[in-house]
Amino acid sequence: MTTQSEPMDSRQPTLVDRLRARAPGASDELIAEYRPALVRFAYGYLGDSAAAEDAAQDVLVKALGASSTPDAVRPWLYRIARNHCLNLVRNQRVRGEVALPDRPTFVDSRTGHLTRLVRMENEAELRARVESLTHDHREVLDLRYGEDLSREEIAHVLDLPPSVVKSRLYEAMKRLRDV
Repeated sequence: MTTQSEPMDSRQPTLVDRLRARAPGASDELIAEYRPALVRFAYGYLGDSAAAEDAAQDVLVKALGASSTPDAVRPWLYRIARNHCLNLVRNQRVRGEVALPDRPTFVDSRTGHLTRLVRMENEAELRARVESLTHDHREVLDLRYGEDLSREEIAHVLDLPPSVVKSRLYEAMKRLRDV
């Protein structure tokens, strides 16, 4: 019990706090904040706008229906999205449907820290260099520069140690420069 002389906690509840408390409007705020990025991210795996919209919706439904919400919501959502999209791609291949193209890279989105580089470099040459990288290298580059995730967040999304993410980023950038 607090008394008049004890300071009250003036900390405003975060989105995570409100989600955990199932506060009114928290789910709408989560959707408004993360849906556009999740659609863009899913499109990269699925290559189809309607499928990306559906996938983002499925991811948000899964996240909002989860029994607990982690402190790091952003990488958690990307991890759910990545796993969901990989499952959709695998299922499509198992059913014998046409294989989807490789995930477009951060170069295609024209957002993030490399926008100036894309404008300065010949776009086709840069795209060819990125496409020459392994899937693992393209994926970490896209998460870092296209989605603006930190190395720690990427490690969480890909379920890798941060040291491996750091190494892959270094190797990918070195190969881009050396190609």
